[in-house]
Parts: sequence; C-alpha cells; structure tokens
Amino acid sequence: MRRFLLTTAALLAVATAAQAQTLRIALRQDTDVLDPTLTRTYVGRIVFAGLCDKLFDINDKLEIVPQLATSYEWADPKTLVLHLRQGVTFHNGELLDATAVKYSLERHMTLQGSFRRAELSSVDRVEIIDPMTVRLVLKAPSSPLLAQLSDRAGMILPPKATEAAGKDFGQRPICSGPFMFSERVAQDRIVLTRFPGYWDAAKIHFDKVIYQPMTDPAVTVANLRTGSIDLAEYILPTDVATVKGDAKLRIVSSPGLGYLGITFNLANGERAKSPIGQNALLRQAFEAAIDRKALIDVVFNGMFTPTAQGVSPASPYYVPELPPPGRDLARAKALIAQSGIKTPITVTINVPNQPDQAQLAEVMQAMVKEAGFDLKINLIEFASSLTAAAQGNFEAYQIGWSGRSDPDGNLYAFMHTGAGQNDGHYSNPAVDEALDQARQTSDIAERRALYAQLWQQERKDLPLLYLYAPVNIVGHSAKLTGFRPVPDGLIRLQGLEMGK
Repeated sequence: MRRFLLTTAALLAVATAAQAQTLRIALRQDTDVLDPTLTRTYVGRIVFAGLCDKLFDINDKLEIVPQLATSYEWADPKTLVLHLRQGVTFHNGELLDATAVKYSLERHMTLQGSFRRAELSSVDRVEIIDPMTVRLVLKAPSSPLLAQLSDRAGMILPPKATEAAGKDFGQRPICSGPFMFSERVAQDRIVLTRFPGYWDAAKIHFDKVIYQPMTDPAVTVANLRTGSIDLAEYILPTDVATVKGDAKLRIVSSPGLGYLGITFNLANGERAKSPIGQNALLRQAFEAAIDRKALIDVVFNGMFTPTAQGVSPASPYYVPELPPPGRDLARAKALIAQSGIKTPITVTINVPNQPDQAQLAEVMQAMVKEAGFDLKINLIEFASSLTAAAQGNFEAYQIGWSGRSDPDGNLYAFMHTGAGQNDGHYSNPAVDEALDQARQTSDIAERRALYAQLWQQERKDLPLLYLYAPVNIVGHSAKLTGFRPVPDGLIRLQGLEMGK
C-alpha cells in the first residue's frame, strides 16, 4: 500500500502543476537513453513517437506511409531516392533538409555503440541530390530497408545541435516531432511540451505529455481508475476484466508483432562458460521441460500465443510447419543424460523486475526443476538488464521484443554474427546466409522459405528460446478519443483528444 501511495502522490504533484491539456501516459518500465541511435527499449520508442518524427511511419495495416519523406522511388534495386517534406524544422529552429538526413543516417551507421548499425548495414553511402532529395546507395538489395526507416533508424536529428551536444545528446534530445523535450526524472517521469512549429500541428490537441514509469501492474490499474493517468500502454491480461468493469475506462486489444523469449549467453565473456551456454543439448532439454501453454494460461489468462519462432503468427512470413513443441519431460531427461552433465544443472536467469515476468520465471523454475535444472532467478531493473546483456553479464536472459513490421527487424540484429543486439554472441554461417539472402528478395514465398531454413538451424542451436507472442493491451480513459491501435504498439499522439 505504501508504494501505491507514494506513486499516487508523485503523480498528483505533477498533475497539480500541469494544465488541463496534459496527457498522462503510464509506461511499464523506465526508458534507457533518449538518443535514437543508442536506445534499445520498447518504452523508449513510445516516448520517441511524441518526440521524433521518422522518414516513414506504418499504419494499422502495416503499410508504409509518409512522414518526413513524402515519397520515394527505387531507381534500381540498389538505389533508393527519398523526397523530403518541405518546411519542416527541428525543435531548435534548424531546417530539416537533405543535409540533416545524410548526417543522421551516417550517425546511425557509424556512431560508437549504435544499435541502428545492423538495421542500416545494407547502406553503402548516402548522397545529396538537392536540398530536399536524398539518394541511398546500397551494397545489395534490401527488402526491409523502408520498414527500418519507419522506426528509429529513420529518425532525423539536427546536425548542429547534435554535434554540439556530443555524448550528452540523449540528456536533452532535439528532434522534429510534435512535442519537445522538457524534463526527465529517472524512474519517475519524462515531460514533453508541445512544439508550436510542428508541420502537422492541427492533429495535436495537448499542450504537454507526461510519461510515468510504473513497474507494478496493480499501481497502473489503480491510477488509471482514479484518473491520475489517462492511458496505460500495457494492461496485464489478468487485469483486463477489472478495467473492462469500470465504465470510466476502455480496453483496446490488438495483434502484436513481437515475442518473449530466453537469450542464452554462448560466447559473450566469462559467463558464457556455463553448461547451458556451451551445450546445445542442455538448451534443448531446457525447452523440452517447459509447457508454453501452461505458462501462458497461468500468468497471462491464456491471452497470448505459444510460439517457437521470432515472427508473429499473423505475419505472412510465419512458418506454420514449425509449431511450438509441447512439454516432453522424458525427452528433457534423455537429452541431459546424453550431454553427460550431472544434475542438478544450475542456470541463472536475468529477469526484468516486473511482477508478470517474475511470475513467469517462477512457474518456469518449477517446470524445469523436474528435468534436473536448478533455475536461479536474478530480478533486475529493466535498463540495467539491457546493460548487463550487452556486457555479457548473464547466463540466460528473459527478454521480450516489441516487433517490427518486417521480420528482418525481429531476427537480424539478434542472430546475425556481430549484430548489435546479438547479446549471446551467437554465430552460425547457415543462419547468417539465410538472413542475408532474405534481405535481397522481396518475394514473400522466397523469404519465408529462407526463414524456414534459418529456423531448422536455430532449433538445433537454440541461442534464443522463443516462448510466446503477446497481444497489445492498452487501457485508457473513456474521455480520451482518437486512439488508433497499430500492431507495433506505439502510442501515436496525433489525433488524441480529451473530451469532457
């Protein structure tokens, strides 16, 4: 109760200072750095939806739609020409033009620590045709490139301000979105204020947006019901009935693009030298001891979908011939015996400190114990868990991915040799070849066949054990109108309005 009261008090303090036209959004975690080049959190993408426009966006049908680029054409399979929107300025008054696009894309491609490098690895160079036209010359054809430019790799930054800020850019980011950065208090709030010079200002109806991290789902629901927040980007499935039962609230459920899985450390530092990191038979045994459906039924009221691949079942690139296997305890024990490793086999798993994720790990802990695993759960703050993963400070990591409209965005960065989010340092030439070839064709059947080859190898190696595909569940005030669910789950502020 004390935690609830403290959180409510903090919200009320912010609300008292805020004007009537303030939109308050609850996030399931705090974000990492607010730099589009260096960030990797899902909740960070939600904040960026208000802060930074992109070259393109996607709609509810996953179609690429214009944003900062009004149109494009492929001059040939390796040359993409972008035509930019006239009259767009950054929050600091700099003009958004071809120079800014070239600067931003090159920064995404080359900055130390960039998580956009793998997304833009097909780009050889960026050329300026005229002040409002840019040419991207590719190393090879890239079918997912437009989709990559509809996310953080397509966010454009002001060259002068970004260079002046240097490594501190993420402390006070400047973009061209509908809202400007105002304030950040770690673990408490991020405040954005309306940008009066926004190119699409007619669709913006709030003066301020406050993003409030709330890691406890009960706290989120309580604050939603009291009106201390207006929208929660994630409602736990077990809380859906409570929200639906309140006439002042609305629930919006929609298909998602992501997954939750377990990443194993195979070659990233000393902690990779664990039995499960060095032996694929043990990883296969670990999977065989898990009942995905039971996990989902117990923790998520059966609302999510079991999966064994990193592509949404709703995607045309999903491989239906690869259904998630059921629990097979006898097989798990046989695989352990074949490995020659004595039980109990200790595995330490890093788990973001959220109640649903902790419960998921606890249920899984009981399941794998029956096969001979001693699963030790290390609860860790979310942003810290990402840092630990990048540094190789883990044996196993229970982590979700919000998903992308093109499957390459769910796979390449996590499994290709040397890719930025390949935290376990998995490397297999067959997987690399399938990922590379899938980028070079736009034919759906050809790409799905290449992904099927990838999954055949991945299922043997199990560097990443996929558990389920979630759905997006948003709760908001009944007074809030204009909310448009999009499969990527981001909260787009354009069109949102508060009625009486």
